[in-house]
Amino acid sequence: MIETKLGDFEEVILLIVGILGEQAYALNIADEFEAQTKRAVSIGAVHSTLTRLADKGFLESKMGEASAERGGRRKRIYEITAAGQRALENSRDFKVSLWNQFPAFADKLNFSF
Repeated sequence: MIETKLGDFEEVILLIVGILGEQAYALNIADEFEAQTKRAVSIGAVHSTLTRLADKGFLESKMGEASAERGGRRKRIYEITAAGQRALENSRDFKVSLWNQFPAFADKLNFSF
């Protein structure tokens, strides 16, 4: 089995970081996760996953500007690294390969990247 180095939850969080771009901060990531999956997630689970992804070298973060809506506090903005991009590509390619080999769907799908 190919080692993607991403768990399912990690993969979704990493994808959401990419989708949100400059708006990828923890609370917004949690809200987007719930909107996309229709499942609740704790902010603690999002924070620990973001930390784990950063430890793996898949994310970087920087502090954004302070805003009045947050009482002058700054947001930590996350961004996918080149290693994170490769991890997502590897995970996608592995899953597409499996889907294309699954006889019940192989002739109905046309995944190619």
